[in-house]
Amino acid sequence: MTSRTDVAAMIDHTLLKPESTPADVAALVAEAQALGVKAICVSPSALPVADTGDLVVATVCGFPSGGHHSEIKAAEAARAVADGADEVDMVINLGAAKAGDFDAVESDIRAVVAAAGSALVKVIIESAALTDEEIVEACRRAERAGAGFVKTSTGFHPSGGASAQAVRLMRATVGGRLGVKASGGIRTAQAAEEMIRAGASRLGLSGSRVVLDGLA
Repeated sequence: MTSRTDVAAMIDHTLLKPESTPADVAALVAEAQALGVKAICVSPSALPVADTGDLVVATVCGFPSGGHHSEIKAAEAARAVADGADEVDMVINLGAAKAGDFDAVESDIRAVVAAAGSALVKVIIESAALTDEEIVEACRRAERAGAGFVKTSTGFHPSGGASAQAVRLMRATVGGRLGVKASGGIRTAQAAEEMIRAGASRLGLSGSRVVLDGLA
């Protein structure tokens, strides 16, 4: 069993519900600090976030569809970094990926990476909506475009969230060169441990306390 402390250090404690209020964000920060997690992840309009202390602050970009123009995603990323984001989790153009236009996918990622400057970019590939071959190519293009992480899911797509199979495939593709974030539908300690065994180096969780309490 992975220790509670080790798992906490991998968690992006996430609040992306559209109806989230400033009070909800403040409660998220307080809970994140109490749990000892690595980061919080909030919507761009919630930035800047006060009193985060040592927490890493992540946000999303082109979320949740990924169907935005690249220049809009780039502007969103630049604004988020200016507002205090340390990390930007962007959604790929899923339609381009499904059409086999991975040059467009790579160009889209590259635009966000450039706009984010020194901030870490995590690329959400929506793995449950892709074939194995598409997952591999999306990961390759994310690496070529300069991203720091590949990430399974938004948690909003009807095809589902993270799977251990997708995480294993993503880790096999990027090796130790990029991080792999498993996100979407991870609600138990058992599920979190399965993702870590598959190769995840970061976990996106909204129910972090439940997961960590399962490791206590």
